[in-house]
Amino acid sequence: MSTQVPEHRKTAPPNVIEASSPAGQGLSGGLKNRHLSMIAIGGVIGAGLFVGSGSGVNKVGPGILISYALTGLMIVFVMRMLGEMSAANPTSGSFSSYADRAFGRWAGFTVGWLYWFFWVVVLAVEATAGGAILHGWVGAVPQWAFTLAVMVLLTGTNLISVGSYGEFEFWFAGIKVVAIAAFLVIGGLAIFGVLPDTDPVGLTNLTGHGGFLPNGWGQILSGMLLVAFSFMGSEIVTLAAGESKDPRRAVTRATNSVIWRIALFYLGSILIVVTLMPWDSSAVGASSYVAVLDHLNIPAAGQIMNVIVLTAVLSCFNSGLYSASRMAFSLAKRGDAPRAFGAVSRSGVPRNAVLASVVFGFVAVIFNYTSPDTVFDFLLNSSGAIALFIWLSICLTQLRMRRILEREAPEKLTVKMWGFPYVTYGTAAFLLFVIGYMLYDDAGRKQMLLSLLAAAVVLITSLVRRRRAPGAEPSVAAGTPTGAVAPSSAS
Repeated sequence: MSTQVPEHRKTAPPNVIEASSPAGQGLSGGLKNRHLSMIAIGGVIGAGLFVGSGSGVNKVGPGILISYALTGLMIVFVMRMLGEMSAANPTSGSFSSYADRAFGRWAGFTVGWLYWFFWVVVLAVEATAGGAILHGWVGAVPQWAFTLAVMVLLTGTNLISVGSYGEFEFWFAGIKVVAIAAFLVIGGLAIFGVLPDTDPVGLTNLTGHGGFLPNGWGQILSGMLLVAFSFMGSEIVTLAAGESKDPRRAVTRATNSVIWRIALFYLGSILIVVTLMPWDSSAVGASSYVAVLDHLNIPAAGQIMNVIVLTAVLSCFNSGLYSASRMAFSLAKRGDAPRAFGAVSRSGVPRNAVLASVVFGFVAVIFNYTSPDTVFDFLLNSSGAIALFIWLSICLTQLRMRRILEREAPEKLTVKMWGFPYVTYGTAAFLLFVIGYMLYDDAGRKQMLLSLLAAAVVLITSLVRRRRAPGAEPSVAAGTPTGAVAPSSAS
């Protein structure tokens, strides 16, 4: 594959610091190591693990473990590729900036805006879910009021400083981690009959009720479609690293630890669910974790899980708004978004980008109440498969960027993709297969077609914009921190 540097990158200024620019001119470096560590861990544990895992178990059976394992392996590879590029060039634009460098401005524009669109729709989903949980506790207050309160509170924390975002996320993610850890300990003790009133379980629920794959091997792929989007968020640490004091170390640690995080949090907890409970239980379908806790006679299991789910929802909203705003900031600095999005406050926060992202979220929440079966359904489905597109773009970008790095700055390759280029090609092929399967699958076809439509609209917009202003050059002065690979002056 050619590694020729895109024309618009040949005159870019080298080695400009983004993460530590003076206040008011660049993003702040306010994220501490403990913030980044918890962001990396919490980014893997989405609300979908607590809420949506039961439907996957009901559909696939105990074999859902294979779906989680295959999807998790794919994410491990994708994160390793992203880690390779991020360790060499940590920047708030992450994979969008790398696509821009590898393939041209159209690629960075398309990937960046699709990622932004994905998260602003997620903001509406998470805020509505949080409002619903709070309304269930305090019925006298309407759900819309709680939804509004969630959005205002977390928008405020993102506007104050990146440190306030990091602090909120540290505690939100910490609660998720403690909850999963407690679930693993309690469930493990129950499996071996150590808890009071329990006996060793054995393999009854794994092999009974129709077997390990009661609905056939084909359901493994369907299960992957159900669980894949629970992993979206793993990449957030590579965006956040640009606002830390030691971004390369943060990225390296995050990508190296993604294997045990996925194995422990996802495979470990789902193994406990399918070992302790029959896969076809209606209680599992409603809420797999509550079903296990109720089965073990844990008092107030439902309310405990509601608190944990609310925390996960708030964490997802918090990180989603952060991710959307930093991507908008990066796009603005490259000339692919309104210039105002690139302005920062005295505390180093891109407030215009934050507000623009949350305004779209507010509008989407309104549609969720007024037009849940039309407009909001369209927004939700049109963003449904974007995660797959982002992961595929990371694979293709890494293929190109590795060659550029090897030629221009091999000393920056401190993190390397395993089995390059074969594992990268294999991961990309697998993602294309999953995309094709979504078009074939009745349940996934609508999401895929609408997501392809959204991608086509963004791509056409980038090409039309480029044709109307062919001489426009993106501003990359805030997108290439110290240690980044300087664009070559040779063709």
